[in-house]
This record gives sequence, C-alpha cells and structure tokens, in this order.
Amino acid sequence: MYVILDIETTGGKYNEEGVTEIAIHKFDGHKVVDQFISLVNPEKEIQPFVVNLTGINNNMLRTAPKFYEVAKRIVEITEDAVIVAHNAQFDYRILRTEFRRLGFNFERKTLCTVELAKQLLPDAESYSLGKLVRSLGIPVSDRHRANGDALATLQLFKLLLSKDLDKTIFKSVLRTETQGELSPRQLDMVDELPSETGVYYMHNKDGDIILLGKSSNIKKRVNQHFTNNSPKARRIQKETKRVSYEKTGNELAALLKENAELLRNRPKYNTHYKKRLFSHGIYKSYNQDGYIALTAEAINPKKRAVVTFNSLEGAENFLHSIREEFQLCNKINGLSQAKIHCSHYEDNSCLGGCINQEPVEIYNARVLQAIDKYSFSKKSILIMDKGREIGERCGIEIKDGVFKGLGYFNLNHQINNIHILESIITPMEGNENTTHIISSYLRKKKVLKIIELNQ
Repeated sequence: MYVILDIETTGGKYNEEGVTEIAIHKFDGHKVVDQFISLVNPEKEIQPFVVNLTGINNNMLRTAPKFYEVAKRIVEITEDAVIVAHNAQFDYRILRTEFRRLGFNFERKTLCTVELAKQLLPDAESYSLGKLVRSLGIPVSDRHRANGDALATLQLFKLLLSKDLDKTIFKSVLRTETQGELSPRQLDMVDELPSETGVYYMHNKDGDIILLGKSSNIKKRVNQHFTNNSPKARRIQKETKRVSYEKTGNELAALLKENAELLRNRPKYNTHYKKRLFSHGIYKSYNQDGYIALTAEAINPKKRAVVTFNSLEGAENFLHSIREEFQLCNKINGLSQAKIHCSHYEDNSCLGGCINQEPVEIYNARVLQAIDKYSFSKKSILIMDKGREIGERCGIEIKDGVFKGLGYFNLNHQINNIHILESIITPMEGNENTTHIISSYLRKKKVLKIIELNQ
C-alpha cells in the first residue's frame, strides 16, 4: 500500500518550517482507496515568497485545524503504507519534525519519485515535478498547492509503476518488510485480486518473481495455482509469500507484457516458455509465370515470413480464408495438387487468378493487398484498445514494422503529439515473437482502432 503525499510549508529556517497544507491519497497500486486533504494552521507567519508561490496566506489559515488536530488522521492513513512523494526527503522530514514537536516518533518507509524517474525515465530534460509531468502529457492543476501536486505525483507514480518491468519498486518495498511465514491475511490473498485482464506475479520472501502469467481473470487463474495438487504447484504454493498484479485492460497488452517480463525476469517456474512462439509461416515467392505465390511452410530462418502460425494447419487455413477475400488461386498458392487447373477452375467457381486466366499485374496487385492487410512490415501505427479504467486507452506502438512498447493515455493530445506519445510509451523489445503475438491477435480479434503515425 502506498500513500501519495504532498505538503506545503511556511518556509523559513531549516527544521523550523510549519505545515500549511497537506494532501494524502492512499493508493493500493491500482486505485485510490482513501484520501485526506486539509489546510493546516502553522501557528507562525508564512514567508512572503511562499505566499506568492502557493497563494496560501495567513488569513486563509486562521480557522484551519492545527497540526495536532490532524495528526491522528495522518497516522491512521499512513499506517502500514509506503510514503511516495516528489522529493520525498523534504516531505518526510517536515512530517517527522512536526510529530517530534508532539513527542511522537513518526516512522514510515518512503519512495521518491524524483529518484524513480531518474532510473525509469533517464532521458527526461528535467525532474522537477511541473516540467516532468508536462513533458509526459500529465494534466496538472493547482500547481504548488498540496492536492494539485499530490494528484500529479500520483499520475507520475502510476506511469513509473507501468515502466518498472524489473519490478524494482515492488522488490525495494517488500525486502524491507518483516519476513516470516504467511499470515492469515496472506493466506487469503486471492480474495484481494481482481477478476480482470492483466499479468500476475508470484513472489518469494525476497520479493523475487518465481512465476508470472497473463489471464483474462487474474483472481481465477491465481486461485488455480493455489488449488492445484501437482508437485510443482505445491512447491509454488510453499514459496509464494505475496502475489501482485498489473491490470492491462485488454488481452493483447497482457500477452505483450507477459512476453517481455518473462524474458527480463526468467522466473524459476516458467520453464515452459518457448524461445520461438511459432513453427510455420506464409512465405512470398514468384512462380515461373511471374505470379506471386503465398505458400505455407515450416519456419526458415533464412527467409522472412509474411505472417507466422503455430502449426501448418493454421497457416493453410489462413490461405483458404483469404482466397475468397482477395480472389486468390489455390493452385498458385500450393493448396491444390492438380497438374493443370484446380477444381475451382474446372467447375467455373474460380475466383480469378488461375494461370492464363488473368494478367499477372492484376492478380499480383490483389496479393499485395492481402499482404498489406495482414502484415505490418514497415508500417508505423498505434493500436488503440481498452485501458485499465473508464476513460483510459491503451496504445501499442509499431514503428517501421517493429513493436516499440505500450502505454496508457487519458487525453487526445497525448496520442496526437508524437513526442509526448513516445515519452509515455514503456519501451519493450520488438522481435519475431512480438510480431507473431500482435499479428496473430489482430487476425482473430478486434481492437478499438488503429491510428497511422506521422513521423
């Protein structure tokens, strides 16, 4: 559990500042579950430059509660949670100072979004909150007010969590927690998982991922791991001390995230993962008469497949399916073994394209249309699908035919601005497996829309 925190102060000498405003959003890694926002009477004058910066003046705070009156609420909302703040050292110091004045030792674990951003967004021009969130297309209002800055920090933290493919944030928190056997609450951890699409992670006592997978129902799939009686499942059950998850909003994003994180983390119990996810492909060639032939063959590393499949049957079924769509010839594509003409030619049901029936250039133009539709080679597009929550969209970027990564968007200008788009996209390795995952998915299922990207 995290608490996203921002504090405004009076300014002044080090460790003599007073709190003028505080905003806390309790965040479970997926949604805000509690919040506390309040002006605070610091019982001292505010420095003039702070008044100009925040707009908070002494008159506004005369009737505001004093710190000791909100202290209990702060303790309760931050209990058993990690404080997340932009320049966390400052906010945490201010809180500890205020509590020390009350004779209370306030201790919490902290995460700093400045430090996290430097690790996960190494190319950012500035790490100040205002400039950083603007460069990422994150909306911010009431800048230099506690709640405005806290909400901007929350959106930044969500982005950093999605970019943290190695799960360093989660590990850094988990390793500092008390170790030991599963508590009753942890034994019931499945109940806390969502019945939604995403990727789940099963962690050992050190926070390391020992198993990960994708599912359209995370709760159901993890429950299956815990109720399976196989020897491997029992070992996983014994070693698992925590289950975390990331909602992806759609199955394609889950497939791509699973693929990327299996390669990066190589969990000990994901031994079934294949280096190549496909065995056959459709290959393009020219026959002796100049017609383009699309043939189903086993994967040949020396040739580039138009599209890939898990079996020869799947590849041949694809050729049959596009025959009617693009009026292609089974004889040319090797699906008919007839010595002269295929059966469709003999019974006059040929869709056009048999040798000597149609000019080469006309037939080949249709073949190229088919290739263009089912292959994204050299294309630069953004595949848009459902996001993790209402009003959000997931974007999967393809640049020059290569998968570049995925990200989540709330505003149209984030999508339309290529520079903001590429800063929000979490980079992932594009390879033949990601190409197979995306092309296979698009053949079978619909997405919300596909946008051509202007370079």
